[in-house]
Amino acid sequence: MTFINPKTDYAFKKIFGSSDSKDILISFLNAIIYEGNPTIEDLEIIDPNLPPRVEGLKDCSLDVKAKLADGTLVIIEMQVLNVESCGQRIFYNAAKTYAFQLQKREGYRMLKPVIALTITDFEMFKNSGKLISRFVYKEENSNLHYPDNDIKLVFVELPKFTKSVDQLETLADKWLYFMKYAITITEVPPVMDSVPEIHQAFGIADRANLSPDELANIERQEMFIYDQQGTIIKAVKDADRDARQEEKRAIARQLLDRLDDATIAQITGLSVDYVQNLRSE
Repeated sequence: MTFINPKTDYAFKKIFGSSDSKDILISFLNAIIYEGNPTIEDLEIIDPNLPPRVEGLKDCSLDVKAKLADGTLVIIEMQVLNVESCGQRIFYNAAKTYAFQLQKREGYRMLKPVIALTITDFEMFKNSGKLISRFVYKEENSNLHYPDNDIKLVFVELPKFTKSVDQLETLADKWLYFMKYAITITEVPPVMDSVPEIHQAFGIADRANLSPDELANIERQEMFIYDQQGTIIKAVKDADRDARQEEKRAIARQLLDRLDDATIAQITGLSVDYVQNLRSE
């Protein structure tokens, strides 16, 4: 068997946000948000798109959105690329989801909590070793929780998940292994297949069960992601190269009144012609 990449938008929505995905999503959210406890017993998968209610306000396109039995709204996004202002966009989507619950003349008491779950395929918090990070409002110095702490941000950084299949213990371990490695395996590990919801997720992700049009959509998304990742990698390398080149130029300028052009070129790795041009400046 071969499986689609759960990290692409189309595949993520098909596995976790389709009409047949309720049990899968309950298991996944209980594992990630509630540390494996069966806190969520029921939910409703709803339209994830948030059209603007105010002219000129940005609309939001989420991957999956659900309403829990107690009214709590959970929005889920899979972020493969570390694009500019990613953190601000995540917070914006959470705040907009919270604010736009109220209909005309409804009081604030009608507001329900919002949990924004973001799974990233990159390290978002490089100074932290935590795989799953949870953020709520607290007083800056005393860590006192804000009353009615109704917006929570939960982040899962997949690069920080490093367990092998024989190290999987918790339900979260098994789901994160599925997210990170499903595209690379050819058979479902027994330790994961024993979880009915993960077994069902693998069935949805099985390429043999998808139409040619679905496979084409997924392959186009994967190619786009690979192209964008290549662009980001090239930009980082170019920036590093430019920084090194500027450092060489700075060293050469400091040596202009001490050494001859050939010696400076040998020390810095710049060409003699380039050093001569620096001197003429």
